[in-house]
Amino acid sequence: MGNDIKIIRYKSSYYKQWNAFLKKAKNATFLFHRDFIEYHSDRFEDHSLMLYKEAKLIAVLPANIKSGILYSHLGLSYGGFVLHETVSFFDVFNVFETTLKYLHTNSIEEFHVKLLPIIYANLPSDEMDYLLFKTQGVLNRTDVTSVIQLDNKLEIKSSNRIRGLKKAIKHQLEIKETDDFEAYWNNILIPNLKQRHNAKPVHSLKEITYLKKKFPNNIRQFNVCQNGEVVAGATIFETKQVARVQYISANENRQKLGGLDMLFHTLINEVYKDKKYFDFGISNENQGENINEGLLLWKESFGARTISHKFYTLQTKSYKELNRVML
Repeated sequence: MGNDIKIIRYKSSYYKQWNAFLKKAKNATFLFHRDFIEYHSDRFEDHSLMLYKEAKLIAVLPANIKSGILYSHLGLSYGGFVLHETVSFFDVFNVFETTLKYLHTNSIEEFHVKLLPIIYANLPSDEMDYLLFKTQGVLNRTDVTSVIQLDNKLEIKSSNRIRGLKKAIKHQLEIKETDDFEAYWNNILIPNLKQRHNAKPVHSLKEITYLKKKFPNNIRQFNVCQNGEVVAGATIFETKQVARVQYISANENRQKLGGLDMLFHTLINEVYKDKKYFDFGISNENQGENINEGLLLWKESFGARTISHKFYTLQTKSYKELNRVML
């Protein structure tokens, strides 16, 4: 089987072509748009790749390089190869082989691959699972992600969720969608993360405001208010099939007010009822080694169940193993 794939490294002159390609891909989301990849370009040395078959762009790889190692872009929640909707298995095979050869030739000996969770692909897209197996990729991390399949929801039987919703109604809480992140970020999210985890949001207020302007239909902020004051909220990253919770937070009265119960009841059953999936995100800590038990149980109490998010490491010289695949 011949390999007629051409590979080039992304540069700014390919901006329009890269972004136009995403509209024809079977596993793209707005996170792979160059404006999203580059909002934090000062933190990463970009080494994204573009792969062509007979002058037609059929795959792109959002990536950065660090200490001589290529990574599925570390500034993105998920990654891997983004593939044209018409590619065959053998196209992906050739794309992968070409990429490994390119990296090996350029003295990049190690490649860290962060796969796209299955719910984000519009068409079957698991070619990489097989190819990583054949090139002896090492599974070095697996996260558990809690997801609701919205056309087949489980009935919520948790008494805590039901009581929480009644509390929110009793306290006359209101849900408001807003383009202004400041009150939620400064008064709820940042203090909570500092107090509970000694951490900061991945996105600063300036960054999330910038991204909202760039992707107004994909990034949405829902606040829960009492007498005009924000008491809880969630930031949603919305893609074609999935509404993903990027941030969840509430003030110290969360148990008393039930704001998050009202918010997620509304998001799941009203705002995003026509989406295919509602993704609560991961409940892992320490690079997937541990699970935050309380957080996972809370997500499952809304009817969410687990899918996996896998991370691999492979040696680029393993492209030679692909010679043994075809009979």
